Amino acid sequence: MSKTKTPSIAVIAADTPAAQEALAKLKALYSPVPPKQADVIVALGGDGTMLETLHRFMDRKIPIYGMHRGSVGFLVNNYEAENLPQRIMKARATELNPLRMEAVTMSGEKIEALAINEVSLLREARQTAKIRIIIDGVIRMEELTCDGVLVATPVGSTAYNLSAHGSIIPVDAGLLALTPISAFRPRRWRGALLPHTVEVVLEILEYDKRPVSAVADYTEVRDVTQVRIREDRSVSLTLLFDPGHNLEERIVTEQFTP
Repeated sequence: MSKTKTPSIAVIAADTPAAQEALAKLKALYSPVPPKQADVIVALGGDGTMLETLHRFMDRKIPIYGMHRGSVGFLVNNYEAENLPQRIMKARATELNPLRMEAVTMSGEKIEALAINEVSLLREARQTAKIRIIIDGVIRMEELTCDGVLVATPVGSTAYNLSAHGSIIPVDAGLLALTPISAFRPRRWRGALLPHTVEVVLEILEYDKRPVSAVADYTEVRDVTQVRIREDRSVSLTLLFDPGHNLEERIVTEQFTP
């Protein structure tokens, strides 16, 4: 952020009592402007609120400064009502590129969505999914039998990907995580780390018998037959973090958390 010009601030909040109470306090202290007039948007809530805010204002290309008034707070800063403009002016920017999902359904419909955390494929019924994995046009796994599989960004590598025992990725590593969810065959396959420039194609085998849904953050597409995933470098998102608590440091720290 600019070190000299005090930014105009918009504030949005989750519906929780803690977030709404913080919203009322910040309104009284700073007289925030509407989002379309703001230099920075302050998001009050948890990581879910932060993701929703990033998606909502993606076209504006405006920095987002989150403050923790929710449950999970990996993508947000500690909440303090005082000195907010000064904190924002001192904040460090982290630039992110989302994943673009292109899904094809059984009916032939093509649906696109963006994901900041991950694109995940999940079985819809009692039977396991069977998925073929193609990387840059090369079949790398003919058949993965599993509950699902996901492709995660570095930001998303500490979310669902970590719960599925995938690798944590530093923000500037230039990698994506490809991680199986409860793999049955091959049972010992733990996934792969891929260059962020690759295109991943996931083909659903026996899709009429073993239906699969695809989810890009919170956009779900049911009954898919193929999903194409790539990093969309034409879209850039800016997150603001307090010095010493930036996203890079949080991801490193996460790797040493018991």
